[in-house]
Amino acid sequence: MLNQTLAALAAALALSTGVAQAQTPAVGTVEIVAELDITPGNVTASKDGRVFASVHGMRRGPVQLIEITGRHSYKPFPDASWNARPGSGPNVLNTPHGILIDGKDRLWVIDHGNWMDQPQPPKLLAFDIHTRKLVYRHDFNHTVAPAEQILQDLAVDTERGFIYIADCGPNPAIVVVDMKSNTARRFAGHPSLASENVDLVVEGKPLLFPGAGGVMGPARVGINPITLSADGETLYFGAMNGLTWYSVPARLFRDNASDERIGAAIRRAGRKPISDGAATDADGNHFFTNLPDNGIDMLTKQGELRPLVRDARFLWPDNVHFGADSWLYVAVNQLHRNPIFNGARDEGQPPYLVARVWTGTHGQPGR
Repeated sequence: MLNQTLAALAAALALSTGVAQAQTPAVGTVEIVAELDITPGNVTASKDGRVFASVHGMRRGPVQLIEITGRHSYKPFPDASWNARPGSGPNVLNTPHGILIDGKDRLWVIDHGNWMDQPQPPKLLAFDIHTRKLVYRHDFNHTVAPAEQILQDLAVDTERGFIYIADCGPNPAIVVVDMKSNTARRFAGHPSLASENVDLVVEGKPLLFPGAGGVMGPARVGINPITLSADGETLYFGAMNGLTWYSVPARLFRDNASDERIGAAIRRAGRKPISDGAATDADGNHFFTNLPDNGIDMLTKQGELRPLVRDARFLWPDNVHFGADSWLYVAVNQLHRNPIFNGARDEGQPPYLVARVWTGTHGQPGR
């Protein structure tokens, strides 16, 4: 009888172990979270699995910021009033792009405000995702965010109260906001912030971008992806049109060091693909969207750059952010088919995607 009981226990244990193993996705597994009729710009996910997305200003929709409620459904976030007509007032989301949920369940939003024909001053907002109330706001002045700025991706240091923002405009820069003092500074003019001389080719077509005087030329976009290490001590960044990933001690920004000191401390951290977004996990691995190859690449902490996933559906994977566990969330928006990049008509074809990829590493929600 004892032997039968032990055998039954062993069989049950083996079965439960097998189920657990079967439930763990393979590294590189792709799941489609949502198929949308509007274009996600950035996507972020909370620890409890709620998913939010900005709507890209290059392809306007009926709302500007959403919470995804189903495979084909969404609702405005935080409410309809913030999603009123772009440009209609200071308490409206005009052109939100970079978004990120931090460790305190605050949804941070960069609204660069100057898009197309509804100009508004740029602003940084944070909403409590549970109460949907505004809990922080910073309105940028023209010195920190000049008229031609394009504030995009952001990294948030919840513990120390600093937000790092990539400005990929004609004069690329890192903009840093000190939450406690509600002040901001701009670091610009360093070569690491600028585009490298590399062509962006997607679906076999070299992409164009408006330059001086609105003249179309080869796309050359500077700093865009930006992340923080798990301890908040190292800031990582790189140009969209660039193959180099840089690092700099975040302490220098917190200490309000001079531009000269910051520039002298910038180091090459490794290689990257031409990418619109990046994320850094708790172990020091970096993940990049790979625009030319329709995928996600991983730069290991040992310095090896390798493909994580290639997927024909990943037509312009825009940004990446970690949710719970090892899931890396991706906004896929076919941006290369927009007239701003192709110089012709909009060739985007819904559905536009929010996907997630299993990395098999220790993800950092809010990174």
